[in-house]
Amino acid sequence: MIIARPLRAVLLPALALLAISGCKSAPPAPPPVSPDTWAVVDGRTITREDVEKAYRRTAQASASDEEALYAKLVLLDELIVRDLMVARATALKIELPDTELDAAYLEARKDVPDDRFQEELKRRNLTAGDMREALRRDLLAQKVLEREVTSKVSVGDADVAAFFEANRASFNVAEDSYHLAQIVVTPVQEAQVANRTRNDAATPQQAAQKVQMLMQRLQAGGSFRELAADFSEDAESAGRGGDLGLVPISALRQAPAPLRDAVLAIEPGTVRLVTVGGVHTIVLVVAKEPAGQRGLNSAGVNERITELLKGRREQTLRAAYLASLRADARVVNHLARRVVESGGRVPSGAAPAAAAK
Repeated sequence: MIIARPLRAVLLPALALLAISGCKSAPPAPPPVSPDTWAVVDGRTITREDVEKAYRRTAQASASDEEALYAKLVLLDELIVRDLMVARATALKIELPDTELDAAYLEARKDVPDDRFQEELKRRNLTAGDMREALRRDLLAQKVLEREVTSKVSVGDADVAAFFEANRASFNVAEDSYHLAQIVVTPVQEAQVANRTRNDAATPQQAAQKVQMLMQRLQAGGSFRELAADFSEDAESAGRGGDLGLVPISALRQAPAPLRDAVLAIEPGTVRLVTVGGVHTIVLVVAKEPAGQRGLNSAGVNERITELLKGRREQTLRAAYLASLRADARVVNHLARRVVESGGRVPSGAAPAAAAK
Protein backbone atom coordinates (compact mmCIF):
# COMPACT_ATOMS: atom_id res chain seq x y z
CA MET A 1 0.00 0.00 0.00
CA ILE A 2 1.45 3.38 -1.07
CA ILE A 3 0.94 6.18 1.40
CA ALA A 4 0.72 9.59 -0.24
CA ARG A 5 3.19 12.03 1.30
CA PRO A 6 1.99 15.54 2.03
CA LEU A 7 2.80 17.97 -0.80
CA ARG A 8 4.76 20.12 1.66
CA ALA A 9 6.99 17.17 2.54
CA VAL A 10 7.83 16.64 -1.11
CA LEU A 11 8.38 20.27 -2.10
CA LEU A 12 10.48 21.47 0.84
CA PRO A 13 13.50 19.15 0.19
CA ALA A 14 13.40 19.97 -3.51
CA LEU A 15 13.30 23.70 -2.85
CA ALA A 16 16.17 23.33 -0.41
CA LEU A 17 18.25 21.61 -3.06
CA LEU A 18 17.49 24.37 -5.53
CA ALA A 19 18.52 26.98 -3.01
CA ILE A 20 21.79 25.18 -2.34
CA SER A 21 22.57 24.85 -6.04
CA GLY A 22 21.72 28.51 -6.56
CA CYS A 23 24.27 29.50 -3.96
CA LYS A 24 27.09 27.68 -5.77
CA SER A 25 29.37 30.08 -7.54
CA ALA A 26 29.43 29.97 -11.34
CA PRO A 27 32.54 28.51 -13.00
CA PRO A 28 35.27 31.14 -12.98
CA ALA A 29 35.71 33.00 -16.25
CA PRO A 30 38.91 32.14 -18.07
CA PRO A 31 41.67 34.62 -17.35
CA PRO A 32 42.02 37.37 -19.97
CA VAL A 33 44.48 36.60 -22.72
CA SER A 34 47.50 38.87 -22.84
CA PRO A 35 47.71 41.11 -25.93
CA ASP A 36 51.15 39.59 -26.45
CA THR A 37 49.66 36.09 -26.82
CA TRP A 38 48.91 35.77 -30.51
CA ALA A 39 48.13 32.04 -30.66
CA VAL A 40 47.94 28.96 -28.45
CA VAL A 41 48.70 25.55 -29.93
CA ASP A 42 47.88 22.54 -27.75
CA GLY A 43 48.66 24.70 -24.72
CA ARG A 44 51.89 26.11 -26.16
CA THR A 45 51.98 29.88 -26.63
CA ILE A 46 53.12 31.73 -29.73
CA THR A 47 53.80 35.30 -28.72
CA ARG A 48 53.81 38.57 -30.54
CA GLU A 49 57.61 38.63 -30.28
CA ASP A 50 57.82 35.20 -31.96
CA VAL A 51 55.92 36.59 -34.95
CA GLU A 52 57.81 39.88 -34.93
CA LYS A 53 61.12 38.03 -35.09
CA ALA A 54 59.87 35.93 -38.01
CA TYR A 55 58.72 39.13 -39.72
CA ARG A 56 62.08 40.82 -39.17
CA ARG A 57 63.85 37.79 -40.61
CA THR A 58 61.81 37.90 -43.83
CA ALA A 59 60.74 41.54 -44.37
CA GLN A 60 62.80 43.22 -47.09
CA ALA A 61 61.29 46.69 -47.27
CA SER A 62 59.04 49.05 -45.36
CA ALA A 63 55.32 48.35 -45.55
CA SER A 64 52.10 50.00 -44.45
CA ASP A 65 50.53 48.89 -41.18
CA GLU A 66 47.89 46.92 -43.09
CA GLU A 67 50.47 45.21 -45.32
CA ALA A 68 52.60 44.34 -42.30
CA LEU A 69 49.58 42.96 -40.45
CA TYR A 70 48.65 40.75 -43.40
CA ALA A 71 52.21 39.44 -43.60
CA LYS A 72 52.20 38.69 -39.87
CA LEU A 73 48.89 36.82 -40.11
CA VAL A 74 50.45 34.62 -42.80
CA LEU A 75 53.61 34.16 -40.75
CA LEU A 76 51.60 33.30 -37.63
CA ASP A 77 49.77 30.60 -39.56
CA GLU A 78 53.14 29.21 -40.68
CA LEU A 79 54.46 29.31 -37.10
CA ILE A 80 51.41 27.37 -35.92
CA VAL A 81 52.09 24.62 -38.45
CA ARG A 82 55.80 24.70 -37.60
CA ASP A 83 55.00 24.34 -33.89
CA LEU A 84 52.88 21.28 -34.64
CA MET A 85 55.66 19.70 -36.67
CA VAL A 86 58.30 20.37 -34.01
CA ALA A 87 55.99 18.73 -31.45
CA ARG A 88 55.56 15.83 -33.87
CA ALA A 89 59.33 15.52 -34.13
CA THR A 90 59.47 15.07 -30.37
CA ALA A 91 56.76 12.41 -30.50
CA LEU A 92 58.64 10.57 -33.26
CA LYS A 93 61.93 10.90 -31.34
CA ILE A 94 63.48 12.78 -34.24
CA GLU A 95 66.61 14.59 -33.13
CA LEU A 96 68.82 17.22 -34.70
CA PRO A 97 72.47 16.86 -33.64
CA ASP A 98 74.29 20.09 -32.87
CA THR A 99 76.87 19.23 -35.51
CA GLU A 100 74.14 19.09 -38.17
CA LEU A 101 72.69 22.40 -37.04
CA ASP A 102 76.15 23.98 -37.01
CA ALA A 103 76.84 22.79 -40.56
CA ALA A 104 73.48 24.06 -41.84
CA TYR A 105 73.99 27.41 -40.12
CA LEU A 106 77.42 27.87 -41.66
CA GLU A 107 76.10 26.84 -45.08
CA ALA A 108 73.25 29.35 -44.85
CA ARG A 109 75.59 32.27 -44.25
CA LYS A 110 78.73 31.12 -46.03
CA ASP A 111 78.36 33.66 -48.85
CA VAL A 112 77.81 36.60 -46.49
CA PRO A 113 80.87 38.30 -44.96
CA ASP A 114 80.75 38.36 -41.17
CA ASP A 115 80.70 42.15 -40.89
CA ARG A 116 77.75 42.37 -43.30
CA PHE A 117 75.97 39.56 -41.46
CA GLN A 118 76.38 41.30 -38.11
CA GLU A 119 75.24 44.60 -39.60
CA GLU A 120 72.13 42.94 -41.01
CA LEU A 121 71.33 41.30 -37.67
CA LYS A 122 71.60 44.66 -35.94
CA ARG A 123 69.41 46.33 -38.55
CA ARG A 124 66.70 43.71 -38.06
CA ASN A 125 67.09 43.68 -34.25
CA LEU A 126 67.91 39.97 -34.25
CA THR A 127 70.66 37.84 -32.75
CA ALA A 128 72.61 34.91 -34.10
CA GLY A 129 70.71 32.83 -31.55
CA ASP A 130 67.40 33.90 -33.10
CA MET A 131 68.61 32.76 -36.52
CA ARG A 132 69.89 29.43 -35.21
CA GLU A 133 66.65 28.69 -33.37
CA ALA A 134 64.58 29.43 -36.47
CA LEU A 135 66.87 27.20 -38.52
CA ARG A 136 66.66 24.43 -35.90
CA ARG A 137 62.86 24.40 -36.06
CA ASP A 138 62.92 24.49 -39.87
CA LEU A 139 65.27 21.50 -40.02
CA LEU A 140 63.19 19.50 -37.55
CA ALA A 141 60.09 20.21 -39.63
CA GLN A 142 61.91 19.04 -42.76
CA LYS A 143 62.89 15.81 -41.02
CA VAL A 144 59.27 15.19 -40.04
CA LEU A 145 58.10 15.72 -43.62
CA GLU A 146 60.85 13.46 -44.97
CA ARG A 147 59.75 10.65 -42.65
CA GLU A 148 55.99 11.15 -42.78
CA VAL A 149 55.59 12.26 -46.41
CA THR A 150 58.56 11.95 -48.76
CA SER A 151 59.58 8.44 -47.67
CA LYS A 152 56.03 7.17 -48.24
CA VAL A 153 55.73 8.34 -51.86
CA SER A 154 56.51 5.74 -54.49
CA VAL A 155 55.96 5.46 -58.24
CA GLY A 156 56.00 2.08 -59.94
CA ASP A 157 56.58 1.04 -63.56
CA ALA A 158 52.84 0.50 -64.01
CA ASP A 159 52.17 4.09 -62.90
CA VAL A 160 54.70 5.43 -65.38
CA ALA A 161 53.33 3.31 -68.24
CA ALA A 162 49.74 4.33 -67.51
CA PHE A 163 50.68 8.01 -67.48
CA PHE A 164 52.56 7.66 -70.75
CA GLU A 165 49.64 5.96 -72.48
CA ALA A 166 47.20 8.58 -71.21
CA ASN A 167 49.46 11.40 -72.36
CA ARG A 168 51.14 9.92 -75.42
CA ALA A 169 50.31 12.96 -77.53
CA SER A 170 52.25 15.26 -75.22
CA PHE A 171 55.39 13.22 -75.96
CA ASN A 172 55.09 13.98 -79.66
CA VAL A 173 57.32 17.02 -79.98
CA ALA A 174 56.00 19.02 -82.91
CA GLU A 175 59.15 21.10 -83.34
CA ASP A 176 62.64 21.33 -81.94
CA SER A 177 62.35 22.36 -78.29
CA TYR A 178 64.42 23.11 -75.22
CA HIS A 179 63.70 21.79 -71.74
CA LEU A 180 64.41 24.82 -69.55
CA ALA A 181 64.43 25.82 -65.90
CA GLN A 182 64.92 29.25 -64.38
CA ILE A 183 65.61 31.23 -61.22
CA VAL A 184 64.25 34.78 -61.40
CA VAL A 185 65.36 37.67 -59.17
CA THR A 186 63.75 41.10 -59.52
CA PRO A 187 64.88 44.46 -58.06
CA VAL A 188 61.43 45.25 -56.64
CA GLN A 189 59.28 43.77 -53.89
CA GLU A 190 56.86 41.19 -55.26
CA ALA A 191 53.13 41.20 -54.51
CA GLN A 192 53.30 37.43 -54.04
CA VAL A 193 56.36 35.55 -52.82
CA ALA A 194 56.02 31.86 -53.64
CA ASN A 195 59.47 30.52 -52.77
CA ARG A 196 59.97 28.36 -49.68
CA THR A 197 62.13 30.81 -47.77
CA ARG A 198 59.94 33.86 -48.58
CA ASN A 199 63.12 35.58 -49.73
CA ASP A 200 62.44 38.62 -51.92
CA ALA A 201 64.99 41.18 -53.10
CA ALA A 202 63.43 44.64 -52.90
CA THR A 203 66.19 46.86 -54.34
CA PRO A 204 68.67 46.61 -57.24
CA GLN A 205 71.51 46.19 -54.70
CA GLN A 206 69.73 43.35 -52.89
CA ALA A 207 68.95 41.69 -56.23
CA ALA A 208 72.59 41.86 -57.35
CA GLN A 209 73.79 40.40 -54.03
CA LYS A 210 71.21 37.64 -54.18
CA VAL A 211 72.13 36.66 -57.74
CA GLN A 212 75.81 36.58 -56.82
CA MET A 213 75.04 34.27 -53.90
CA LEU A 214 72.96 31.96 -56.14
CA MET A 215 75.63 31.74 -58.83
CA GLN A 216 78.28 30.93 -56.22
CA ARG A 217 76.14 28.13 -54.80
CA LEU A 218 75.47 26.71 -58.26
CA GLN A 219 79.16 26.80 -59.11
CA ALA A 220 79.85 24.98 -55.84
CA GLY A 221 77.50 22.16 -56.91
CA GLY A 222 74.25 23.33 -55.36
CA SER A 223 70.99 21.86 -56.66
CA PHE A 224 69.34 24.13 -59.21
CA ARG A 225 65.93 22.73 -58.33
CA GLU A 226 66.36 23.34 -54.59
CA LEU A 227 67.78 26.84 -55.05
CA ALA A 228 64.91 27.75 -57.38
CA ALA A 229 62.35 26.46 -54.87
CA ASP A 230 64.03 28.41 -52.07
CA PHE A 231 64.86 31.70 -53.80
CA SER A 232 63.23 32.21 -57.22
CA GLU A 233 60.83 35.15 -57.32
CA ASP A 234 58.79 33.79 -60.23
CA ALA A 235 55.50 32.75 -58.60
CA GLU A 236 54.58 30.29 -61.35
CA SER A 237 57.78 28.25 -61.60
CA ALA A 238 59.32 28.48 -58.09
CA GLY A 239 57.03 25.76 -56.76
CA ARG A 240 58.23 23.43 -59.53
CA GLY A 241 61.89 24.06 -58.76
CA GLY A 242 62.07 26.53 -61.64
CA ASP A 243 61.03 23.93 -64.25
CA LEU A 244 59.52 25.47 -67.42
CA GLY A 245 59.09 22.20 -69.28
CA LEU A 246 59.61 22.04 -73.05
CA VAL A 247 59.80 25.42 -74.75
CA PRO A 248 59.38 25.21 -78.58
CA ILE A 249 61.95 26.99 -80.69
CA SER A 250 59.19 29.21 -82.10
CA ALA A 251 58.34 30.46 -78.59
CA LEU A 252 62.01 30.87 -77.73
CA ARG A 253 62.50 33.16 -80.73
CA GLN A 254 59.93 35.54 -79.20
CA ALA A 255 61.86 35.83 -75.91
CA PRO A 256 64.13 38.85 -75.26
CA ALA A 257 67.22 38.54 -77.42
CA PRO A 258 69.75 38.13 -74.57
CA LEU A 259 67.71 35.28 -73.07
CA ARG A 260 67.11 33.62 -76.45
CA ASP A 261 70.76 33.85 -77.43
CA ALA A 262 71.90 32.46 -74.07
CA VAL A 263 69.68 29.38 -74.42
CA LEU A 264 70.80 28.74 -77.99
CA ALA A 265 74.47 29.14 -77.08
CA ILE A 266 74.87 26.91 -74.01
CA GLU A 267 75.01 23.14 -73.81
CA PRO A 268 72.51 21.03 -71.82
CA GLY A 269 73.36 20.87 -68.13
CA THR A 270 74.85 24.37 -67.98
CA VAL A 271 73.51 27.68 -66.70
CA ARG A 272 73.79 31.28 -67.84
CA LEU A 273 72.92 34.52 -66.03
CA VAL A 274 70.94 36.96 -68.16
CA THR A 275 69.85 40.44 -67.05
CA VAL A 276 67.13 42.29 -68.95
CA GLY A 277 65.59 45.52 -67.65
CA GLY A 278 67.01 44.96 -64.17
CA VAL A 279 65.44 41.49 -63.91
CA HIS A 280 68.00 38.71 -63.43
CA THR A 281 67.27 35.26 -64.87
CA ILE A 282 69.53 32.28 -64.23
CA VAL A 283 68.53 29.90 -66.99
CA LEU A 284 69.37 26.20 -67.09
CA VAL A 285 69.16 24.21 -70.32
CA VAL A 286 68.12 20.78 -69.10
CA ALA A 287 68.00 19.18 -72.55
CA LYS A 288 67.54 19.82 -76.25
CA GLU A 289 64.62 17.90 -77.70
CA PRO A 290 64.44 17.38 -81.50
CA ALA A 291 61.01 17.09 -83.10
CA GLY A 292 59.36 13.65 -83.21
CA GLN A 293 57.38 11.08 -81.24
CA ARG A 294 58.96 9.85 -78.00
CA GLY A 295 58.53 6.36 -76.66
CA LEU A 296 58.56 5.25 -73.05
CA ASN A 297 62.10 3.98 -73.55
CA SER A 298 63.33 7.22 -75.13
CA ALA A 299 66.10 8.97 -73.23
CA GLY A 300 64.79 10.82 -70.20
CA VAL A 301 61.10 10.02 -70.69
CA ASN A 302 60.79 7.44 -67.91
CA GLU A 303 62.75 9.60 -65.48
CA ARG A 304 60.73 12.71 -66.33
CA ILE A 305 57.40 10.94 -65.77
CA THR A 306 58.62 9.39 -62.53
CA GLU A 307 59.74 12.75 -61.18
CA LEU A 308 56.46 14.38 -62.22
CA LEU A 309 54.30 11.72 -60.56
CA LYS A 310 56.40 11.75 -57.39
CA GLY A 311 56.14 15.52 -57.20
CA ARG A 312 52.36 15.43 -57.59
CA ARG A 313 51.86 12.71 -55.01
CA GLU A 314 54.23 14.29 -52.53
CA GLN A 315 52.46 17.64 -52.88
CA THR A 316 49.07 15.99 -52.28
CA LEU A 317 50.26 13.88 -49.35
CA ARG A 318 52.01 16.87 -47.79
CA ALA A 319 48.85 19.00 -47.98
CA ALA A 320 46.75 16.19 -46.49
CA TYR A 321 49.29 15.49 -43.75
CA LEU A 322 49.50 19.11 -42.64
CA ALA A 323 45.72 19.49 -42.76
CA SER A 324 45.32 16.36 -40.64
CA LEU A 325 47.98 17.51 -38.19
CA ARG A 326 46.21 20.79 -37.68
CA ALA A 327 42.73 19.25 -37.50
CA ASP A 328 43.84 17.00 -34.63
CA ALA A 329 45.26 19.94 -32.66
CA ARG A 330 43.67 22.52 -30.42
CA VAL A 331 44.59 25.85 -32.00
CA VAL A 332 43.37 29.28 -30.96
CA ASN A 333 44.53 32.12 -33.21
CA HIS A 334 43.98 35.16 -30.99
CA LEU A 335 45.46 37.63 -33.48
CA ALA A 336 43.06 36.49 -36.20
CA ARG A 337 40.15 36.87 -33.78
CA ARG A 338 41.22 40.40 -32.91
CA VAL A 339 41.49 41.35 -36.56
CA VAL A 340 37.98 40.01 -37.19
CA GLU A 341 36.63 41.91 -34.17
CA SER A 342 38.28 45.11 -35.42
CA GLY A 343 36.68 44.79 -38.84
CA GLY A 344 39.95 44.18 -40.63
CA ARG A 345 41.72 47.12 -39.09
CA VAL A 346 45.02 46.87 -37.26
CA PRO A 347 43.90 45.93 -33.74
CA SER A 348 45.28 47.62 -30.66
CA GLY A 349 48.60 46.03 -29.69
CA ALA A 350 49.28 44.65 -33.19
CA ALA A 351 50.80 47.73 -34.80
CA PRO A 352 54.31 47.19 -36.19
CA ALA A 353 56.98 47.38 -33.51
CA ALA A 354 59.58 50.07 -33.87
CA ALA A 355 62.33 47.47 -34.29
CA ALA A 356 60.63 46.05 -37.36
CA LYS A 357 61.11 49.20 -39.40
